[in-house]
Order: sequence, then C-alpha cells, then structure tokens
Amino acid sequence: MNNPGIEIYQIEDGSTVIKVKLDQDTVWLSLMQMTELYQHDKSVISRHIRNIFRENELEREATVAKIATVQKEGDREVLRDIEFFNLDVIISVGYRIKSRRGTQFRIWANRILKEYLIKGYSINEMRIREQNKQLKELQQAVKILGSVLDNREISDEEGQSLLRVILDYAYALDILDQYDYQTLAISNTTGKETYQLSYEEAISQIDKVKSLQGNSDLFGQEKDDSFQSSLATIYQTFDGKDLYPSVEEKAANLLYFITKNHSFTDGNKRIAACLFLYFPERNGILYDSGGQKRIADNALVALTLMTAVSRQDEKDTIVKVIVNLINRNN
Repeated sequence: MNNPGIEIYQIEDGSTVIKVKLDQDTVWLSLMQMTELYQHDKSVISRHIRNIFRENELEREATVAKIATVQKEGDREVLRDIEFFNLDVIISVGYRIKSRRGTQFRIWANRILKEYLIKGYSINEMRIREQNKQLKELQQAVKILGSVLDNREISDEEGQSLLRVILDYAYALDILDQYDYQTLAISNTTGKETYQLSYEEAISQIDKVKSLQGNSDLFGQEKDDSFQSSLATIYQTFDGKDLYPSVEEKAANLLYFITKNHSFTDGNKRIAACLFLYFPERNGILYDSGGQKRIADNALVALTLMTAVSRQDEKDTIVKVIVNLINRNN
C-alpha cells in the first residue's frame, strides 16, 4: 500500500476519532483502531479476525496489508510495519460482535468510498483527456518538423540534430495512437523462421544462464510440462498454415507464454526474456542492418513486466505491441 489517503471518522457521540486510510478502493483499519471502533478488548478482535480467516470467510492475502507506521514507544518514535485490515474484514468483525457501531461505520465508509472513487475517476478522466490532447499536439508537431527538414535547409547543425531526434520517436507515437484507437496491427515482419528452437536446446540455454549468472538451484527447475507446451504452441499450424507465421510473432508469443505459464520454480521472467532474445538472434533479426539491437535493455524489462501483469484478455494487444517494437520499422 503506497501513500494511502486519510479520512477522519468520528463516532456519533463524538467519543472516538479514527484516522481511516483509503487505498486500493477500500478502507483500512489497524487492530488497535478496530478495538477503538468496537470498544472491545484487543484479544476479542484478534480472535474474531483469526476465525474469519480460519473459516475461509475471507482470504488473508487479499484483505490484509502492511503499512510502515510511526509509533510512540516511551520517549522514542519507531517506524514499524503494522497490519491493516480492509473494509471486508472490518464489517465481518462487526457482524460477529453484533455492533451497532459496525453498521454506522459501514454506512459511513461506503459513502466516503463512493465520493473517493468518483473524485478519482474525474481526475483520471481529465488527465487522460489532457494526455490525449498533448499526444495529438506532439504528433502534429512531428509532422510539421518533418516537412521543415524535407523542404528547408537548416543552417544550425545542433537545431537540425534536435529535430532528427524528435522525428526518431514518430514511430513510437504512431504505435501509441494505434493502441488508443484499437487499430494496432502486425505488419512489416520477417518471414517464416529459418531456425526452430527445440525443447532440448532451450533447456541447454537455461542451464548456461544459470551457470553464468550464479542463480539458485531452483532457477530453471520445471514444475510441470507447461514449458514444453509453450515451445510447441508457437509452432502450431491450422489447415497447413502457421498460426504465428513470422519470426517476430513467434518470439512475442514465446515471451508471453513462458512469462504467463510460470513453468519454473524460479526465474520465469528471466528465462522468458533470455529465450525471447535467443530465438530472434538465431533467426538473424535481433540486430538491425547497422548492428544495433532492435530492442533496448530497458524496453526488454518493460515488455517482460508488462506481459507478467497483463490480463488474459489483453494477450493479442500485448503481442502486437511486442511485434511492433521488434519488427523492421524499429
């Protein structure tokens, strides 16, 4: 939980004031705050919380977060990680102790959350509109600058270099524009691969990475047969035609499947990234005609992490983005 918002909740009789944390679209209270809210001993609240998780009424991982909190201990102020519980836990405890305060708090929290979400949505909507406006303006500027370079002689060498640098980002801007309007497509790719990656060679490459980087014994340890399946899938055909016809499409899907299948006990993302580079390298497209890498190190990290956190229904879009960043235009 990062930088949660703070709201003040006060009991109707004015006897209790609690600083409530708002984050991840819910409300969070610590154990001590719940004892203040419900006016029960800490041991009673703790027991109810344990029972909630023991009886599988709620999942602990989804409803508990640790927040670094400054505490007064004697004459010192100490920073400690304190467990906070979300609104689901707070309400469940309230039901178990049959607390009217719990009902009051639930009504208050739902009202505050509604206001919080509406406000957040409005801010995000405004920010997105502004970003789209800036993107359009930048794209227009790129087109204008392109015309200037093509039709006018610029005497200032540094000025011309700067314009060239800006124009270098025109392709990236076009990808963003296509992404926004859902028109992103796969184009300008290399043809069918000349080299096929076998399961045995892939395992051999994983072992080399493990040896070179001194990874743990768990690195590259297969949990099931899903890694073999990932490799086989990129070579699937339908009616005699490859489902992923180009080197770029196979590489992008290889990165996606290995990252998402979690086939290894440790090192899934690193293995996915390594084989994603190895496959196009063996097929001669990892570097451009000038010997430069088609994909920079930070871009590789970003794509791998983006793939890891993506939803299943976003697969086609993720793959198209990856292909467009390693094809001949890049």
